[in-house]
Amino acid sequence: MTSEIMTIKEVASYLKLTEKTAYRLAADGKIPGFKVGASWRFRKSEIDRWIIQQEQKMDQAK
Repeated sequence: MTSEIMTIKEVASYLKLTEKTAYRLAADGKIPGFKVGASWRFRKSEIDRWIIQQEQKMDQAK
């Protein structure tokens, strides 16, 4: 995964999710992504930023 743009399969692997779960999260707008035709694509930098935001939400909830 050296590319800045990841596919649904790559983002699922990166987040340790099933592809189905990654697709559902993307379709629901819960992870940042965009569509190229019928296919989802994700910027690694945006996914990394989203991870940090999720960690901060967890810290605030403690």
